[in-house]
Amino acid sequence: MSESFDYIIVGAGSAGCVLANRLSADPDVRVLLLEAGGGDRSLFIQMPTALSIPMNMPRFNWGYESEPEPFMDGRRFDCPRGKVLGGSSSINGMAYVRGHARDFDQWETEGGLDGWGYRHCLPYFRRAESWIDGADEYRGADGPLGTSAGNRMRNPLYRAFIEAGDQAGYGVTPDYNGRRQEGFGAMHMTVRDGVRSSCANAYLKPIRERANLTIATEAVTRRVLLDGRRATGVEYERGGRVFQATARREVVLSAGSIGSPMILQMSGIGPADALRQAGVEVVHDLPGVGRNLQDHLEVYFQFRCAQPITLNGHLDPFHKFLIGARWVLFKSGLGATNHFESCAFIRSRAGLEWPDIQYHFLPGAMRYDGRAAFKGHGFQVHVGPNKPKSRGRVEIRSTDPRHRPSVLFNYMEAEEDRIAFRNAIRLTREIMAQPAMAPYNQGEIQPGETVQSDEEIDAWIRQAAESAYHPSCTCKMGPDGDPLAVLDREARVRGVEALRVVDSSVFPTITNGNLNAPTIMVAEKAADLIRGRDPLPPSNAEVWIAPNWERDQRERPPAA
Repeated sequence: MSESFDYIIVGAGSAGCVLANRLSADPDVRVLLLEAGGGDRSLFIQMPTALSIPMNMPRFNWGYESEPEPFMDGRRFDCPRGKVLGGSSSINGMAYVRGHARDFDQWETEGGLDGWGYRHCLPYFRRAESWIDGADEYRGADGPLGTSAGNRMRNPLYRAFIEAGDQAGYGVTPDYNGRRQEGFGAMHMTVRDGVRSSCANAYLKPIRERANLTIATEAVTRRVLLDGRRATGVEYERGGRVFQATARREVVLSAGSIGSPMILQMSGIGPADALRQAGVEVVHDLPGVGRNLQDHLEVYFQFRCAQPITLNGHLDPFHKFLIGARWVLFKSGLGATNHFESCAFIRSRAGLEWPDIQYHFLPGAMRYDGRAAFKGHGFQVHVGPNKPKSRGRVEIRSTDPRHRPSVLFNYMEAEEDRIAFRNAIRLTREIMAQPAMAPYNQGEIQPGETVQSDEEIDAWIRQAAESAYHPSCTCKMGPDGDPLAVLDREARVRGVEALRVVDSSVFPTITNGNLNAPTIMVAEKAADLIRGRDPLPPSNAEVWIAPNWERDQRERPPAA
């Protein structure tokens, strides 16, 4: 069975929802949006505090897993990816972090991507966003994506953490998504009026009734259809039947950093040796497909709390019922936040121009995925280096799209990553020992004060670190001379006509923070490229860089 469209978008995740909205705004084109998962009408998706529940449900999560990681004691790591309308934006932690301005300048200078510097990207961040405090030269107020600051740090632990960072000499930033990322401050989230602002809610829900937009859920893409070196459509399964849809203009893969390289490889586009090993005929030997995999690794640095004010006191069934009831009735209270309401970005050493360590502060001691919690009262910071040097890969094992691929992150392969983690642990201890934390901090739960030497820290990292769930960079954009560049600077697949990739796999290097915001920005910018529109005018907004970055690790010495 076959049907014809102008554009076919594979994947209704963060990028796919943006593209479906922007491309179907032209009433003269027909758009097909394919999503392997189902609908997002689940209370667990929509309620921010319930974020760990859909992440653990096979109904909403592809449930990928890494190979035994050779530099992490052979551990396998979970790699959850959304399988639902909204994709990973429907199951993620909702942290809204754009990244540092220099991340995008790095794309432009080191990555050879003219037009992708911060001045070019900032207008698209602004176009996407509706910030609760209104617009300025950095923030947007008219976009589809609702962003807010949760419950405005009502728990005193949030402000104590920020004050401790200031006392340690890092300074406070009024808006890490604005002029200055570096420092300690309130954290932002994709929550609007107490409800998750997933890309399905923000971009897809308002336009689902457009006559020129077809949304097919539970449609698993098998391959891109090719006529020689030109993409002509997509083959997919739905309801036990196989369909072929043709694309008059373009096919756009937005299946994420695991899914998009998988689909390219299943279509015969990728490293020839890996394709042959999986039993796929090589159509186009493109070595970079699935290579350059990058992710953020983090640890939960946990502390006992001297006062009974943490989330650990709200985990019993009675308190959970009260939280849920208030959210259902009023969309407020502890149910309306992801609980990461303060954060920080710091530099691990002198000589770094912009931060490479990120903190998420949580007024509770528990696993991010909800599987375990400290029995008493505690709090924690999620901390890890954000600019890893280690690189991994994604390879299909067969032509079956439901067969999990081989994913290897190679976490901590690079010595620079191990050094950065040691610095992060020691700097965290210094921050948490500041006077602002003294009324609350009763000592470490983990790693524990006995973990001190480089060898002890390395061993604990190997056993305790978890993925921050930010896989990226597996179909990187890059210049002609880059052997691993899968895409050109307009996200077009090299050597194949009418085929693009638009999602976090296109990043040349991972950004300094969570990935949902820059993924949305990339899709907003790509929508203009696909439609042949002039880009938004570049911004001249100022970027704050520590004036002493070349000689000092922080803005000023710690308070006496």
